[in-house]
Amino acid sequence: MITITELAGEKLSEMLEAEENDQMFLRVGVKEGGCSGFSYGMGFDDEGQEGDTLLEVNGLKVAVDVESAKYLRGLVIDYKEAAMSGGFTIENPNATATCGCGSSFRTAAAAGNPAADPC
Repeated sequence: MITITELAGEKLSEMLEAEENDQMFLRVGVKEGGCSGFSYGMGFDDEGQEGDTLLEVNGLKVAVDVESAKYLRGLVIDYKEAAMSGGFTIENPNATATCGCGSSFRTAAAAGNPAADPC
């Protein structure tokens, strides 16, 4: 369902270790909002939710809520290093349009929804 590249996995593992809570896992999801219709959410959690899909990707525990799962099939999380900074990037094969900053997206199913039009 989700791919986490080796570099992204290393960065996430470092961040999880800093939390000093061995119950923590990565939660990935989407919510309505952003200029293209949906925005991504990614953070650490230590409590599962009913209906979560639980995965293990590159040694990381990952949870995806039931509503987000349909938008995240095939998702690739990577980490890019740049001269002055670095950060996580998301490649989503379900997205038919994304905003300029890459943090929100639209799917084909939402194409006719005026609220989902890009800014």
